Amino acid sequence: QVQLVESGGGLVQAGGSLRLSCAASGRTAVRYAMAWFRQAPGLEREFVAAISWSRDMTNYAETVKGRFTISRDNAKNTVYLQMNSLKPEDTAVYYCAAVYSDYVRQTGYDFWGQGTQVTVSS
Repeated sequence: QVQLVESGGGLVQAGGSLRLSCAASGRTAVRYAMAWFRQAPGLEREFVAAISWSRDMTNYAETVKGRFTISRDNAKNTVYLQMNSLKPEDTAVYYCAAVYSDYVRQTGYDFWGQGTQVTVSS
């Protein structure tokens, strides 16, 4: 089992930046891929970005490509999401997720955090 705790959400103006963090604990000695998802009010949860255990593979949703960057520090068991050029449509609850895997993936995550709210004002 892996426990995930997100932080770093908040209120920002359009065009601004935020950095989300997700700290993992529990059974973290096994290789695991990590990802960020988001869910806006009234919409389904959607994939945002993912990174492999070795950090050599990343994957992004088209809507955030070029604006968001996912990274991880395995020594700290932490994954980050740097969000730049934020838009009002990026407003959502952002969730961190993990799965025991060497590879990036957009689905099939087993462990989830409780989420952190990101609000982008126009």
